[in-house]
Amino acid sequence: MQDLERDPPTSCSAGPVGDDSDPMSVFLCNGKFLNSEKQTIVHQLVFHWQATIMGTKDSPYEGGVFFLNIHFPTDYPFKPPKINFSTRIYHPNINSNGSICLDILKDQWSPALTISKVLLSICSLLSDPNPDDPLVPEIANLYKTDRTKYDNLAREWTRKYASKLDIHVISIYIHCSHVFFQKNPA
Repeated sequence: MQDLERDPPTSCSAGPVGDDSDPMSVFLCNGKFLNSEKQTIVHQLVFHWQATIMGTKDSPYEGGVFFLNIHFPTDYPFKPPKINFSTRIYHPNINSNGSICLDILKDQWSPALTISKVLLSICSLLSDPNPDDPLVPEIANLYKTDRTKYDNLAREWTRKYASKLDIHVISIYIHCSHVFFQKNPA
């Protein structure tokens, strides 16, 4: 979390998921919790995050807002976080379950990687798909053979699934995440 505080990426945001999906509930972890219910909340805050990625400029994802779930294993940073898109997206390296085919989330993971760097890598993947290592071969084939049709479909999916969001709600979420990072150095 400290790397997000020191060097926040411009096109994405991430933070712990509070109970009842209330971004303000993350402030509950300021104190020391002794009972098991509150320890469960702290555990969820530490190991389950939500990220937001803004669609990259000059890509078919431009103008979209994409949500991702991040689950940190108990042996993080020695094992990579499990990250998946909760917003549907048309992409050769992201399947219908939101799973992401990205080497640093699998065999190229390094404990030196920060969540900011991982999110920036995912942003880069949106701008520059890797059709030679696809998770969805049909989309990769279309990307390689008919880029215009691929771009049109990706834009259509972005409009359909990632653009109907209330930007005010998103800005509140991002603001709450930013406030949380400022008030709770880890």
